[in-house]
Amino acid sequence: MKGESLRTVLVAAAANLAIALAKLVAGLVGGSAAMLSEAVHSAADTVTELLLVVAVRRSGRPADRRHPFGHGKAGFVWALMAAVATLVGGAGFSVTNGLHEIGYGEDLSNLTPAYIVLAASFVFEGVSFARGLTQLRGEAARHRVGMLRLARMTSDTALKAVLFEDAAALGGLLVAAAGLVASQLTGSALWDGAASVMIGLLLLAVALTLIRANMSLLIGQAVTQRTETGIRAVLLAQPEVEDVVELLTMLIGPGEILVAAKIDFRDESSAAGVERACEEVDRRLRAQVPGVEHVFLDPTPTRR
Repeated sequence: MKGESLRTVLVAAAANLAIALAKLVAGLVGGSAAMLSEAVHSAADTVTELLLVVAVRRSGRPADRRHPFGHGKAGFVWALMAAVATLVGGAGFSVTNGLHEIGYGEDLSNLTPAYIVLAASFVFEGVSFARGLTQLRGEAARHRVGMLRLARMTSDTALKAVLFEDAAALGGLLVAAAGLVASQLTGSALWDGAASVMIGLLLLAVALTLIRANMSLLIGQAVTQRTETGIRAVLLAQPEVEDVVELLTMLIGPGEILVAAKIDFRDESSAAGVERACEEVDRRLRAQVPGVEHVFLDPTPTRR
């Protein structure tokens, strides 16, 4: 999964770098604030995706003595930094640049290059977005959940960031095109400036959503209720298990789950039987619940 996420991020980074340069040239030629905002938007997305490459690589490092559970949460740290880059670099510039144009006005000149770049950018962003959707569809089928639900809840921060940012990029391109058309028809740069502000607000919403998601993962987010129910069902299906006293889960990396449970074993179970049951539960959890990496079971009687 991490290899697939890395390919998705690299495709998005290559597309955004080319698009950023094209938008910059078109924005300078036409004097459009919305196009310059789109150029910064794509540049910020490129930086974001380079940080996501670091996130995928760092999270894939093996466990060591100081990090016995692996380096999965490093992916959350770098993904958080990527979201902050989108917030500061993309949203901040777009809003301030748009407000400046609304307040002081700019003379728009040749907008033909801008329209060509917007159309080409929409195609490239669409290809990147389609790549992310393909990966999301595959993972949704593997987890047997809906694509929208998985997009909201996934701990694969690289995939989530690419999907959200590409969706914002496609929306931003439509807003920029609408602003250019309105300014050209009315002769007023107000609409171009307003489009720039709207692009900034769109980036702000995406950045805050990703920051919130990564903060939750860093704090120690549990798995979804559906996954927890599946884990509990596997535990209760073991013949030696009387009851699940307490079940705790945590996402310790992209697609990696830690399970800790207090189990009330049947009184007639021997010590050897409990040991065998624990081994069987560990095996079945790893086989039936995607992402389970660590399982800790504590024999605990139910308090009556």
